[in-house]
Amino acid sequence: MSNNTTLAKHHFCITGGIGTGKSYVCRLMKEHYGIDIYDCDDAAKRLMTTSRYIITELKKLIGEEAYIDGKLNKAVVAQFLLASEKNKQAINNIVHPAVIRDFHNSEYTWMESAILYEAHLEDTVDAVIAVTAPREVRINRIIERDGITREKATEWMDKQMKQEIIAERADFIINNDGQCLLLPQISDMLRHFSL
Repeated sequence: MSNNTTLAKHHFCITGGIGTGKSYVCRLMKEHYGIDIYDCDDAAKRLMTTSRYIITELKKLIGEEAYIDGKLNKAVVAQFLLASEKNKQAINNIVHPAVIRDFHNSEYTWMESAILYEAHLEDTVDAVIAVTAPREVRINRIIERDGITREKATEWMDKQMKQEIIAERADFIINNDGQCLLLPQISDMLRHFSL
């Protein structure tokens, strides 16, 4: 354990593209090291139905029909979001900062976010750990998990930031190629950050 007592207050992010298995890595961290990890996707869904600020801002942006009886009208929000890149960015500008505020106000020091770099949130954490996997492995995992075609899996993957760029910008890389053991890598990573 490091002598640096402030380290416990540092914030870390596990990131990586679709099909890399970052959620599995997070599950191993919980099971073997007792590390609770804040899931940004789950938090965004929760906050979009509970945060008065987000509800107000989304109604201003999309219209009152964004919510029906206090519940998020997913069809209307999705239609607005998919209409243009500008619309998507406008929603992200409301939701992402709220998620980060929620994370920093929580007891968590670790978070999982697929879009850390796309959302320009890397400055809100002290270190980034990228989970990577070969392209074919990722495609097969997506097909198996979501029961979709290879074309659709490839399309989803290609819409995201390139894995090479994510890895290049990360502070530590975990290779989840299905061959390399994950627990020794997680252990190395925790040692690397003196945790």
